Amino acid sequence: MDSVALAAIISFILLVTGIAGMILPGLPGALMVWLGIVAYGFLNPQVHWSMGFFFAEGALALLTYVVDYLATIWGVKKFKGTTAGAVGAVLGMALVFFIGPPGLIIGPFLGAVAGELLYGGEMKKALTSGFGSFVGFIVATFVRLLICGIMISWFVAKVIASIPSHQTPF
Repeated sequence: MDSVALAAIISFILLVTGIAGMILPGLPGALMVWLGIVAYGFLNPQVHWSMGFFFAEGALALLTYVVDYLATIWGVKKFKGTTAGAVGAVLGMALVFFIGPPGLIIGPFLGAVAGELLYGGEMKKALTSGFGSFVGFIVATFVRLLICGIMISWFVAKVIASIPSHQTPF
């Protein structure tokens, strides 16, 4: 198997895993997409892309992680939660390290509820803030998919542009 085919296979596997990770909590989706792009660029000897491209794709991947936090805070605030609820929701994201992927959904909800209750809020308001963190998670998922789509589209455009053109006889 030549290096071009190997690069394409490894890249494809990482890209598909990354796309799944954009939807399934717990898989590092954007990181896998970025690694797929980097693998193709570095394993394929016919590719001569700039480091700026790889850094820009990496910045987009990092942006997906920032979106997770900002969307969670936005969701809590959109549902009239307090700063305590928003901080609790962000801290609740750490539950992923203890209970696995479900922690990305349950953690912010429990964190927002706990933050509101510790701040002296009522249970109804606390549950509303928790629901807002879930809405933020849904919004973040769509934004991450959009960013992932941009990353992959840019990558595919670069791959197509790097294919040598052959002259046709007509």
